[in-house]
Amino acid sequence: MKELILIRHAKSDWGNEYLKDIDRHLNERGYGDAYLLSNWYLKNQTIPDLILSSTATRALSTALIFARTLDVDMSNFVLDKNMYESSATKLLAIIKKQDDTKKTIMLFSHNPGITNLSNDLSKDVFFENIPTCGIVSLKFDTKSWKDISEESAKLSYHQFPKDYKNSN
Repeated sequence: MKELILIRHAKSDWGNEYLKDIDRHLNERGYGDAYLLSNWYLKNQTIPDLILSSTATRALSTALIFARTLDVDMSNFVLDKNMYESSATKLLAIIKKQDDTKKTIMLFSHNPGITNLSNDLSKDVFFENIPTCGIVSLKFDTKSWKDISEESAKLSYHQFPKDYKNSN
């Protein structure tokens, strides 16, 4: 059994028009959501074996907040520049290359790739848009990452900041 946890980076700051897109950082809401959801994850889920993150500042910042909250060993934290502005197909190719000793992978990336990947892999639910800092967990009845597919996938859970805030 493999688990893939897809997380869209938290809300970014659009205040500086001279900043390159890859360098945009989180805004106040983004930081708050990342701490909120990483704490929810810590209380309700198991620690991932591997964190993969885009090199974009907003994705990296979100991933680092989760890694610190979950006390993940940083030897299990990998940055991949190919995840920035990546399609669902490219993200899936990256996942399929991962070491099979890793049972649970947490991946931080961007839209539309993250939403499209979730929809491509899950026959259980269709997300029109995974919101910023949204979490979607898919479990696969397979022993190898290279074998993950829609046929072997089952939606485990999803958690979005707005839903969590409204439930308190």
